[in-house]
Amino acid sequence: MAIRKNAVYRAGVEFATPSTIEESGTLLGDDDVLAWVGLDSPTDSEIESAVAAFAIDDRALEESRNPHYRSKTKRYGSTLFTSLLAARYDEQTDEVIFGEFHLFTGTNYVVTIRHDEMPDLVRVRRVLERNPEELGLGPEAVLYAVLRQVMDEFIPILAGLLEDIDQIEDRLFAEDMGVSRKIFTTSREVIAFQRATHPLALILDRLAAGYEKFSINPELRSEIDELQGQASRVIEQVDGLRFVIHSAMDVYATMNSQRQNQEMRDLAQDGYSQNEEVKRISAWAAILFAPTLIASIFGMNFVRIPLLDSRWGFEYSLAMMAASSLAIWASFKRKHWL
Repeated sequence: MAIRKNAVYRAGVEFATPSTIEESGTLLGDDDVLAWVGLDSPTDSEIESAVAAFAIDDRALEESRNPHYRSKTKRYGSTLFTSLLAARYDEQTDEVIFGEFHLFTGTNYVVTIRHDEMPDLVRVRRVLERNPEELGLGPEAVLYAVLRQVMDEFIPILAGLLEDIDQIEDRLFAEDMGVSRKIFTTSREVIAFQRATHPLALILDRLAAGYEKFSINPELRSEIDELQGQASRVIEQVDGLRFVIHSAMDVYATMNSQRQNQEMRDLAQDGYSQNEEVKRISAWAAILFAPTLIASIFGMNFVRIPLLDSRWGFEYSLAMMAASSLAIWASFKRKHWL
């Protein structure tokens, strides 16, 4: 069975632990009696049993069958349906794990449905059972205690995400270019965490707005005020994490751009250096070409070559070589090729 615990309380003190949900429904006669059924990963038939036992509105049942990606609360007749995104930080993988959690609260019953191990409802029930005065205030006392537990479990997540961001900053300034994946995963977790925390403010505002209409016990109103303050602090911290992770993304993008610009400058400098070397080689090749051309002409096997029979022919050829080479060298020098 998916029943984690099925207990009925009178004035906040447990007096029965029925074996079935239907039996719990039959014990709800007096105003100070409260049934609290905790279900873990229940089947449709088990949820329908709870619906029938406590006359839960069918529209609330349909809500519980649909996945919710944000926390929400909505009233259907006398049934208040609340969907919460609970979360925990896995230190083994440095990941935030989210799980959906549903509550049905009526005039004298609470049905909780978990599909994961969060929030820690065993702790919530144990704390309330140790405080019969608070539990005796009705289903709203259970709802508020669950909300408080959900937000308490957000605190280690904030600490874990902050540590992840510290690691990102250290890796960024150590110029670890492999930090991009860590930035992406942490950013995704922070955004998902925002989806879990931001709707809490609206949920608490709606609960506070129903004080008079639904005759909420005055002793519970101060509890809502405390929860609203806690939710505001959590939301502010999550928003701060979002701002910091966005700043880290900007820093990474800037550093990456600077690195690419430096690589482009290095490539351009290498290209300039290579171009200078090519110009020098070309210039010297041109300088050496002139004497080579002159020498090859005088080395041709023809009878009539000017200056070939001259007494000063050799000297003339050397002079032409020197003069042409010097002229070419001077020309390249003026162009800064040499």
